[in-house]
Amino acid sequence: MSKVLVISGHPNLEASYTNKVILEQAEKNVHNVEVRRLDTLYPDYRINIEAEQQALLNADVIVLQFPFYWYSVPALLKKWIDDVFSYNFAYGSKGDKLKGKDFLLSFTIGGPSESYEPLGYNHFSIEQLMMPLQQTAYLAGMNFQKPLYTHGMVFIPGVYNTQEDVETKAMEHANTLVSRIDALVDSTENRVRKLVKEWFAKLDVLPENGDYFLENLSANIAWFAPEGEFNGHAGFNDWYQTVRSMFKPDCQHIVEDVKVFENGSDIKAELRIRLIAETFDGESINLLVNETWNLAVQDSKLVITRYLVEPLQG
Repeated sequence: MSKVLVISGHPNLEASYTNKVILEQAEKNVHNVEVRRLDTLYPDYRINIEAEQQALLNADVIVLQFPFYWYSVPALLKKWIDDVFSYNFAYGSKGDKLKGKDFLLSFTIGGPSESYEPLGYNHFSIEQLMMPLQQTAYLAGMNFQKPLYTHGMVFIPGVYNTQEDVETKAMEHANTLVSRIDALVDSTENRVRKLVKEWFAKLDVLPENGDYFLENLSANIAWFAPEGEFNGHAGFNDWYQTVRSMFKPDCQHIVEDVKVFENGSDIKAELRIRLIAETFDGESINLLVNETWNLAVQDSKLVITRYLVEPLQG
């Protein structure tokens, strides 16, 4: 199951009638979720960059939950973005650590929807005002999802709204958020990406027992690799033992790119993988390959039906 990370950017969450409700519902109803409350973690605004980056690395779906402040995010959340989305982490020549992760903005807005129109007092649409965050996602290679927001989410006693009204709206927002997250987590693309991540983590280790790999291969798998063509589980076992006899354990498969395509029940993944390894003959390997996986759903589980490896070097 994909891990979901929710970053709460409210600077004083206990005083909130809406964001607090939304976060409580997310924690209660989203499986495998981590909620990080920045106001509790960093009341002094001193962000633990390493901890926050590790939380992002562990997540497949990233949600920013915040109140809309002056056409942007609160200062604490802005500082979190400034500090954590650093060079060679979120962007730059080696800044691909967030690539392929889903990025969803979920926020509450005090003003009415009609104020965010050309003739309204805010003039610009919410989508226009969110473009800097949208571009942030693009620069980091994340999948920017349609933002989720609700208007009229501020309670000023005796002046604007009632506490009951805004809390009811917050519950409705939370229910929609949970549904949106569930849809992302269960998407075919996320399921494939999770399989890719786990597959190569296991292949790095080259365990003696190859049962993990067989569990994710169809019984009649067609396998095409530089070592030859192999068919079925028995064929895969032959290939696997050949590879184990060539390469030392603890090699490194770097997933440089993943593209997932669906056509009805047909699923295909195109991968760019870099293998860094040592052979038992003492040779150092740095090899770039393209891989094509054909996949199918069998008993609610994704399995690979065809596996093609095409070296791009040497």
